[in-house]
Amino acid sequence: MMQPPTGPIGIFDSGYGGLTILHGIRQLLPEYDYLYLGDNARAPYGSRSFEVVYQFTRQAVMKLFEMGCHLVILGCNTASAKALRTIQQRDLPLIDSSRRVLGVIRPTAEVIGSLTTSRHVGLLATEGTVRSDSYRLEIQKLHPDIQVTGIACPLWVPIIENNEADSPGADYFVKKRLDQLMRLDPEIDTIILGCTHYPILMPKILKHIQPGVRIVPQSEYVAESLQGYLQRHPDIERRITKTGHCQYYTTENPDKFKETAQIFLHEHVNVRHIDLE
Repeated sequence: MMQPPTGPIGIFDSGYGGLTILHGIRQLLPEYDYLYLGDNARAPYGSRSFEVVYQFTRQAVMKLFEMGCHLVILGCNTASAKALRTIQQRDLPLIDSSRRVLGVIRPTAEVIGSLTTSRHVGLLATEGTVRSDSYRLEIQKLHPDIQVTGIACPLWVPIIENNEADSPGADYFVKKRLDQLMRLDPEIDTIILGCTHYPILMPKILKHIQPGVRIVPQSEYVAESLQGYLQRHPDIERRITKTGHCQYYTTENPDKFKETAQIFLHEHVNVRHIDLE
């Protein structure tokens, strides 16, 4: 009997933020092979329409499938919010029902019930993720008693990608959004960082948030969720190669990617250019 083909786990993001997801996954599951694809040439996705985000994400998923991935993680909240469901429900049955695409919103929604005491949760994310209402819908499906209040932080990603996360300007914009969120609902005791870039601002966030409020970055929960998923789906797990290797691809200039990736990974990476269109 022929063995099913094998390949790496694909991790997709519109830009660099998915590198925090990749890092968290590799910390927990270092034995697997990974292929990271950043659509940096068309980033950011945060303010784009549902249709455009879906088309771009579908192109990336198809490319990762072509490159041998049987399991793809959308390491991007906007793509998870605007494209994941359509790809899972409409595209996968037509393309290849044995392949899987997972997102980053569900794992966070699953654990949030055990993290909040007040049942009032805050969300800091891109405009697209906040507008999609995906976090509230996903959380309230699992925890109907939790109230979710979200605000967009449009300047946080440019601050991070321009290597200004340690600057006084970053303090101003971080404090401004945290204060705004807590004014909307003073009972919030847990805040989800609903953009994969935002953990880079964690020192500033912890500095300006009031005591007793818990900050929830996603990478740890996405990694644990993936570990559980692979244990429950040995048929998928067997199709992943295991040499501990990671490849990086970008739709932008590889040198620029290499430089910015260091902000997220604190290591040098070899990157190749790829076209999605």
